[in-house]
Order: sequence, then structure tokens, then C-alpha cells
Amino acid sequence: MAITPEELQILQRIENQLKTMPFYVVEYVRSKKRAGLSADTLLQYLYRYQHFFQWLLRENLTESPDIASIPYPVLAELKKQDVEHYIEFLQEESLTQEINIVKKRGTAVVTLSVNALKSLFNYLTKETENEDGESYFYRNVMSKIVLHTKKETASRRAQKISSVILNEHEINDFLQFIEQDYEATLGSGLARQRFNRDKERDLAILSLFLGSGIRLGEMARILVKKVNLKKQLIDIKRKGAKEDTVRVMDQAIQHLRDYLDIREGRYTGSKEVPFLFVTLYGGTARPLSRRAIENLVTKYTAAFAQGEGMSPHKLRHSFAADFIRNGGSIVLLRDQLGHSNIETTSLYTNLSNKDNEQVLSRMEANRSKQIDSSN
Repeated sequence: MAITPEELQILQRIENQLKTMPFYVVEYVRSKKRAGLSADTLLQYLYRYQHFFQWLLRENLTESPDIASIPYPVLAELKKQDVEHYIEFLQEESLTQEINIVKKRGTAVVTLSVNALKSLFNYLTKETENEDGESYFYRNVMSKIVLHTKKETASRRAQKISSVILNEHEINDFLQFIEQDYEATLGSGLARQRFNRDKERDLAILSLFLGSGIRLGEMARILVKKVNLKKQLIDIKRKGAKEDTVRVMDQAIQHLRDYLDIREGRYTGSKEVPFLFVTLYGGTARPLSRRAIENLVTKYTAAFAQGEGMSPHKLRHSFAADFIRNGGSIVLLRDQLGHSNIETTSLYTNLSNKDNEQVLSRMEANRSKQIDSSN
């Protein structure tokens, strides 16, 4: 299985983190890796565990001298109140040392911490096995923890998304801007030189986001041998290491074809790199990282909007909204985006405010007709 340098770096960081962890956390990580949980998620979970265990030591909830020595009975004996105190600490802890500046964790990080602990406790109480064939312990205090997050209707969430995506007209305008006008915005000769070197590659990436709706991580892991230009299909690896095949629009296929025509000639050594998108580093081709792809999306969208740039995820939203706008069903969109839950996909049925306005206008017109006829 091909691994990008970025993924290899994440795996190395995981191994470094595991050196300081109790044995049962090591077992948890090994088990979840086999089950297909992404390395990126596991690394983020390990950072959260490290913070939690440090808090246990600081609050004297364990007599252990260090994190690696904390036994699992400490977790089994935690009270609901202890965990609630930890969550309050997460919410209130100051993250800055500067005078008159107080920065605290966002809701997303607190939620990630709780979810990480829930996953660990579920594993320890349900999936582990000691010498007697029993789980390490059965009292799961995390099952009693409920985060009360701010509720939003699907329509409200859709409105927030629709304010930061490309509409059906802007998608083509954006790609044409990169192809025809972007170079004129560049000042130095070096910037223009690099743009012209990478133009076909960057257009292929942007067009593929907007012509398939795939995720950033899926984009970075595409293999050359998995691209079928004739059938307009690409085999990708979804979340949880699930294999899938995604259909790609004509325009994106043409941009991919243009890029593949120049790939080996322009990126020395790219023939030996299995990943589709590459860059030159030290004169030799290497896989383009997720961070690099994200940066180029932000750069081009900022230039197009003459303001703040967009993320790859917003291009995915743009594709999804356009798919529904053109009559695509929610089931087909779910499969195209690789969602495991159709409730996530249903968000996009609420994206078009214009459609909503048209329906209300028709309703108003019909009611007016009824009033006129009754008079």
C-alpha cells in the first residue's frame, strides 16, 4: 500500500506519542488502526489523551509518577463529576500567556476531546480482554457524559454554507480565471514561472474538486494507476480506508488529461511516484501534501474573489449544491460524496435560497389569483 510522506510523518508521530502512553492506550491505537480509523484521527486522539492524563496527574486523581504508569482502574473509578470538572477545565483553560489577551479552546476541540475519551472508554469496557476473558473494566463513566451543543436547523446550516461557496455561474468563471487571467495578477518573474510550471496540475486539482466533490485527503492519495480517463472514473480511498470509485465530470477529466500529458516531462522522477499529484522538491518529484493542496486552493480562490480564500471543503460544498440544483437525487449525491449517513447529505437539499424564493413567489402569485377570482 502506497503511503505519502505526509502520512508516514503522521505514523511516526503516533509512534512517538505511544512511547509515553499506558499499555492499554497502545492496545487501543493498534486495534483502531486495524479497524481502519485514520492515522490523522488517531494522532489527534493521542494529543487529547495526553492532555487528559496530565490533568489526572495534576489533580492528584492518580498516584502514578507519570502518564505511562496510570493503571486502567483509575479510569474505571472516575466519577461523573470528575469528568465534568475536566470538561469545564477544557472550556476555561487559558491558552495564551500574553497580557490582556485570553484565548480559550473552541467548541470543536472540546467536542473532539470528549469523543476521543468516549472512544477509548468504549474500547476498554467492550473490546478488551484480560487473562480471564473479561473486559478490563465495565463501568463506563463516559457513557453518562452528554455535550449540549447549540442546535441549528438544516436550513440555517445550509444558509451559512451557501454564503461561502461558488454558485453555478461562478464555478466556470473561476476555472476560466485560473486558465486565462490569473497569471496577470502575478508580479515577479519567479511567481509566474512557478505558476506556468504547475498550471496544468493546479487546474486539474481545482477542477477535480469541483467536478467530483471528493475530500482533501482523498485527493492527496489518488494513485496514477487508479485513474480511468476513458470511463471517467477514479478509484479512491475514503474515510476508514474504504475503497470506492467516483465518477468525474467531463471538464475535470480534460484537465486531468492535460496534466498527465505533461506530468513526466515537467516533474523529474514522477514516473517513480505512484501518487497522481506531485511537486518538485530538490529537483525531484515527490507527492503533493494535503497542506500544499489546501494552500493552493486558498491562494487561487482568494485571487478570484479578491478577498478571503476558500478551503477545499467549500469546493466540495460547491459541487454538492450544484449537483442538487441540477436535479441530482440525495441518494446519488450521498454515494458521490461518500457519506455514510444520508442525514449529512440532506443538508444540501436546503442550499438553494433562490429555489426557495421562487417557490414562495409562485405560492404568492397563486394565492393572489384565487383572491382575484373570488372577487
